[in-house]
Amino acid sequence: MTVPARVSQQNPRALTPLAESIARLRTGTEIVFGTPSDDWTICSDLLAEPTRFDLWRKDLAEWMVEQYGESDDRATAGYIMGWYLHQPGYLAGLLFHTARRVPTLKPSDMAFHINTAGRPHPDGMALMCDEFACLPDDPASNHPAATVVANEAALAAILRARYAAHAAQFVASFGQVVRFGRRQLWAAATDMLEYGPWAAGRLFGDENAGVTDAAMILPEKLEPFVAASSLHFTDEG
Repeated sequence: MTVPARVSQQNPRALTPLAESIARLRTGTEIVFGTPSDDWTICSDLLAEPTRFDLWRKDLAEWMVEQYGESDDRATAGYIMGWYLHQPGYLAGLLFHTARRVPTLKPSDMAFHINTAGRPHPDGMALMCDEFACLPDDPASNHPAATVVANEAALAAILRARYAAHAAQFVASFGQVVRFGRRQLWAAATDMLEYGPWAAGRLFGDENAGVTDAAMILPEKLEPFVAASSLHFTDEG
């Protein structure tokens, strides 16, 4: 089932370009533009208090014991790590693939909602900043919130840099409360960076275009990521 994005702005008839891009998305996850309600988690608030990850893992462990009779630290840490990194990686991939726009991806500009009626996983994400990078032929390239770059390779580089800045804050915070090493944390960040555009391509009917986008974003092993994109084209024949 696809879930329409929603926009939380005082004047929904005068959407900013990035809000319009969000509003056009139809995904399996709720995506909100604007400041969400108090029961959402702002990424920067979570990263500033690493012990909140422990509370999240505790809730997940309790759910896993209820469902499967057991849980362990590595399992809960692995799920939380993937779920968190999915937020900036998937949002960036969606907007790059569908609109050739890249939001700031700063932790202070993003939030997510954790499901409270079952498995405690994120079931909604929010973007709270109008600023975006785009290409010269973007119809909103003259908007005050736009930063225009020369070509798709430059736009992919901005996405990679912005995601890396967010992921670095996650690695520093989450690394304080788990026993995963730095390389393992960055390997997860690498996976989620290439997953975003691939998933967007698949969702919107052109998986190979998503593979192409992932290769543009991760054309080779670039620090701090641990590998180039390893995705391959599907056989359409």
